[in-house]
Amino acid sequence: MKILISCLFYMLLVISISCTSSSSSLKDYQQLSVEERGQIAKEIAQQTIIVDGHVDLPYRMHHQGYKPEGDILNVSESTKTGDFDYPRSKAGGLDAPFMSIYISTKYQGSGEAKLLADSLILMTKKIAENWPEKFAMAYSPADIRSNFEAGKISLPLGMENGAPLEGKLQNLDYFYDQGIRYITLTHGKDNFIGDSSYDTTYTHGGLSAFGVEVVKKMNQLGIMVDISHVSDDTFYDVIDISKVPVIASHSSARHFTPGFERNMDDQMISKLGQNGGIIMINFGGDFIDGAFGENNRKVREHIATWLKENNYDKGDSEAMAYIEKYNNENDPYPSVSHVADHIDHVREIVGIDHIGFGSDFDGVGDTLPTGLKDVSMYPNLIAELLKRGYTKEDIEKICYKNIFRVWDEVINYSKKH
Repeated sequence: MKILISCLFYMLLVISISCTSSSSSLKDYQQLSVEERGQIAKEIAQQTIIVDGHVDLPYRMHHQGYKPEGDILNVSESTKTGDFDYPRSKAGGLDAPFMSIYISTKYQGSGEAKLLADSLILMTKKIAENWPEKFAMAYSPADIRSNFEAGKISLPLGMENGAPLEGKLQNLDYFYDQGIRYITLTHGKDNFIGDSSYDTTYTHGGLSAFGVEVVKKMNQLGIMVDISHVSDDTFYDVIDISKVPVIASHSSARHFTPGFERNMDDQMISKLGQNGGIIMINFGGDFIDGAFGENNRKVREHIATWLKENNYDKGDSEAMAYIEKYNNENDPYPSVSHVADHIDHVREIVGIDHIGFGSDFDGVGDTLPTGLKDVSMYPNLIAELLKRGYTKEDIEKICYKNIFRVWDEVINYSKKH
């Protein structure tokens, strides 16, 4: 009997210590110094797979004049421009940036949309071919895991704007075979699939009849449906039709940007959660801070006026000193904290299982928050989340587990249909 009591006492003691230890570990992140928390954030970033839903490197290369039949931008080394390259990705712990095959609305109906998509896909694949020790293509979560274990950065493909389908369902098969694993249905204007959040013509009142068939076939093929950029009506049509969870690859919470329909309002976020989907938070200033655009405009106008009145060029040493001082005193950029506010807000509505990162690096220009200017800076956001009481498991869900869950569900559904 004494032995039994002793064993029970020992078990209770172990459980008590375990619970206390677990509880204290949750609190410790908040109690640590900024430096200590920053170091832990760097370790988490290096040890955890980080997936980013949207990085615009392919179009950046296209915009700079690169073509797949010639030399392409050497992102295996540090680049002087842009937000993405291998050294910075490694420093920030980024392992799987979805390469955006972005097709501008100017190509809609031109007969060139599919050709441009092919070009951007080929350039992306050429990165993996040119520097196979650093990069590899990825067409599933399993590919990303394998590449991560090999120390390589994965390059999954997402198409931004369904215009390259050119009104033909068979082109979905074609682009799936080329490696496309999500499609953002629209971009800046309504297209033949559905209405855009940036347009005001409401051509279809949501999805078109063709758009309905597109969503159904994407489900069947195993291509994730991306509702970033679509109108509210299009979003609700997608939710009604899709048999699997959908994603918002690079959107944020409209709660902080009233009137900015490109972001998602609380009801849409709630519906996305009920669908099992995920919103991947966009880091761009206009997406994060409703006051950014106006504040930034005022700063730029002041500097332009000052330069003109004082007869300075922007590159003059005196002008550079003044601009730096003025910018420091009137900084219009949002902070890492603003991005974390969006994550907090989504968590309050639908919980931790429906959040990811969708930075829009290389796509939002000079609007990125202080502390999140390029792909080397994910640890700054992770540190902010630790400060707010997020656990390591929470952060792992945001970094990759949530998007892997959705992606695997889409793949599994397609295998059965």
